Amino acid sequence: MKNTKKNISIEKLHPFENHPYKVQDNEEMDALAESIKTHGVVSPIIVRPLENTTDEYEIISGHRRVMASRKAGITEIPALIVSLDRDAAAIVLVDSNLHREHILPSEKAFAYKMKLEAMKHQGWRSDLTSDQLGGKLETADIVGAETGDSKNQVRRYIRLTNLISEILQYVDEGRISFTPAVELSYLNEQEQYDLLEQMELNDCTPSLSQACRFKKMSQEDGLTPEVIAVVMSEEKANQREMFKVPMERIRQYVPNANAKQAEDFVLKACEHYRKFLIRQRNRDER
Repeated sequence: MKNTKKNISIEKLHPFENHPYKVQDNEEMDALAESIKTHGVVSPIIVRPLENTTDEYEIISGHRRVMASRKAGITEIPALIVSLDRDAAAIVLVDSNLHREHILPSEKAFAYKMKLEAMKHQGWRSDLTSDQLGGKLETADIVGAETGDSKNQVRRYIRLTNLISEILQYVDEGRISFTPAVELSYLNEQEQYDLLEQMELNDCTPSLSQACRFKKMSQEDGLTPEVIAVVMSEEKANQREMFKVPMERIRQYVPNANAKQAEDFVLKACEHYRKFLIRQRNRDER
């Protein structure tokens, strides 16, 4: 079957099963829907025929455009139909999104995992590929090549997929940094839920030092809720006298920012307002 282009009814389109990228109904989505309502879908989405169906398709690239089209009231959307099996389609899906400006740690983690598994299913072997220096490349090297991540960094990202969803959300929001999150991924599920309880009770997150200790204790003697409570009660320099604003109150100004980007935005806004007050005071004193 050759690749073909045609308009497809939105009702015949299905999301790629377990795809790692979040399609959020936010201000950016509203803007995209408004653009599509005015100009239509300029760039065709990419789909593949679903096995054992008649005229039904799985989306490989274009989940956001499909959602925006639904919001805009569009019933058909231009699509490029490609003949790919599930593994080949997964690789295309991952690669077509990895260069987005804003990509969450969880998205990158599950994207790397999906691509690595797809390549292994296809029979990729590390001893068949050599780098420019003549050494052997592992599949993880190839997975991270598109973004410049090393094989070890790819593996660290994939470790995040072992986190429970609640703690992974902390990582996406920037409340837990990447390196401590990797250490926490070695805790078993119950230990992670015990940690989450302490995080919520004390409104704090573990430092890198604490995360490393938790990992070591988990691997040696197991990690009890009592030990977690004691460690989490320790005062951390970076959590003294913190002023906190709920992220939902800032989202309307920076809809796709993580916690660090939102913090930078607020600080810049405060600095801008401080300069405004100084100028105002200087005018009043004239």
